[in-house]
Amino acid sequence: MSIIPTFSCRRTSQAAFALRGHLKLAACAIALSVASATPSMADQQIVIATTGGTWERQMREHFFDPFTKETGIKIVTVSGTGAENVARVKAMAATGKVEWDLYQAGEIQAASDLHRTLNEDMTAFCSDYRADKDLLADACNRSGVLFGYGTTLMVYNQESFPKGGPASWKDFFDVERFPGPRALPNFNDPWRVMAAALLADGVEPALLFPMDIDRALKKLGELRPHVGLWWKTGDQSTQGFRTGEYVVGQIWQTRAAALRQEGQPLAWRQEQAFLVGDRWALIKNAPNHDNALRFLRYFLNHPDAQARVCEALTCTPARYSAVSAMGEAARATLPTSPEIFNQLIKPDAAWINANTQLLIERWNEWNQQ
Repeated sequence: MSIIPTFSCRRTSQAAFALRGHLKLAACAIALSVASATPSMADQQIVIATTGGTWERQMREHFFDPFTKETGIKIVTVSGTGAENVARVKAMAATGKVEWDLYQAGEIQAASDLHRTLNEDMTAFCSDYRADKDLLADACNRSGVLFGYGTTLMVYNQESFPKGGPASWKDFFDVERFPGPRALPNFNDPWRVMAAALLADGVEPALLFPMDIDRALKKLGELRPHVGLWWKTGDQSTQGFRTGEYVVGQIWQTRAAALRQEGQPLAWRQEQAFLVGDRWALIKNAPNHDNALRFLRYFLNHPDAQARVCEALTCTPARYSAVSAMGEAARATLPTSPEIFNQLIKPDAAWINANTQLLIERWNEWNQQ
């Protein structure tokens, strides 16, 4: 809040106090000028686009509300799918009317030329953290601040498979041994679905990229009659499990962890899960630019809060000290633990970014058939 002197700004008529009065008036003028030029903290805010659901609830509890309590800066959230949020940012850039400050960009998308045209270069900001050995490698770079790493993986209903569920993407496509409706994502990022199909068709992980799109779509055609849910948001993927729209699905591990925490009979496999990450992106010409930078510093400087969020979401936080602050059971499930990391699929970001438009066009054509 603005600091205004506590003395009175009334004029004095006594000659003996003329000089003192002039000093008071000058001080008052300066104070009033500062007060009018600087909005009070109560009027300040940051607008953050999220994907809603469990992620936003955890961030609200451990970051958004504590940040507001400490700084007085209100955090306003808007929610949509990742693709919808990027589309809105593109539209704002095109019209020159930027209304948001921060959003979460996927690690692959954050390495693209498009991302760099839409969002601020964070190199100068990250220079303050260059010597910070507690941060994961490349946690702060020109594309943004790392939120955390996670996986997109295969999950299944244990009650539907009491003798053990599918253990590979090949099993995921085997509807005779493992019957029941499937769930797959359907938004403008289809490489994971195609990659799962190729792995199911016998392609070795090291040979996934460059991706054989024709082969992937042909394999997916075999499974299409058995897909009960094509989800577009994380909330849809969790609700679809609760309602029985699917018993085996490809979903984000953060959502899988939330389902398990609420008591749902969910199990998953890390073998051949897809390693993904998210970064905080600061939109160019953000209306609350300085407040957004202040929030990013707050995020990086609170490893305990990072630990609590990633315990709930099953993600790997940006700081080693945050990993250490997590419980033993949570650390054991981290996708970057040595036992798990070697089994993960690491996407070729350069190939995916170079072929994004082709992937989306072929995916949309296939969906319309």
